[in-house]
Amino acid sequence: MSFLSLQGIEASYGPTQALFGVDLSLEEGAVCALMGRNGMGKSSTVKVICRLLKHSVGQVYFKGRDMAMLPPHKAAQAGMGLVPEGRRCFPNLTVYENLIAAARTGHWDFARVTGLFPRLAERRDQSAASLSGGEQQMLAIGRALMTNPRLLLLDEATEGLAPVVRQEIWAALRILKSETGMALLVVDKSLRDLRQVADSAVILERGATVWAGAIGDVTPAVADQYLGV
Repeated sequence: MSFLSLQGIEASYGPTQALFGVDLSLEEGAVCALMGRNGMGKSSTVKVICRLLKHSVGQVYFKGRDMAMLPPHKAAQAGMGLVPEGRRCFPNLTVYENLIAAARTGHWDFARVTGLFPRLAERRDQSAASLSGGEQQMLAIGRALMTNPRLLLLDEATEGLAPVVRQEIWAALRILKSETGMALLVVDKSLRDLRQVADSAVILERGATVWAGAIGDVTPAVADQYLGV
């Protein structure tokens, strides 16, 4: 069984169904790009994996464990780290306080996180609310790393950021892939940037998996059919 496996996932928000059949697999230490146009179910899929949204049909396995009955904090304890859409840093806490809020003992500590993102060391005693959008995104990634996850999920981690900051974050993801052996599930719209870090891709349309394979096999025709505006 894959390190992370989703099979036939269906899920709803109240009476509104959001996922209609999501299949996804990710091997340990690999990087998967989760792609699709806006509103196609990517964030809902991430929420199902992290147990923030319960699925009604299908199976979610992580490290061979059925995740169906676990609450979100148990999923985190099992080794999942989430960088949510919109960052959601604690605005009134300092950078340091944000980083240690949910920290767990392991490889990733304050020194290593600030080695990856030196600006966080410079802003250590500033409130998160005073940071730029890019710095808040670095803080959100650093906070997730401080939980020392085996699987890091990034939901639109470069959305709305300046190009130079986007490239800093992509460079950090390449470091995470090459030096840590951590598995990554990355939701993003930039196929060009994803090609530099991802091994595989899963494309969603209308809440269902419509394409899955190696990232290098995402042809212009596939991109135009499922990712074009």
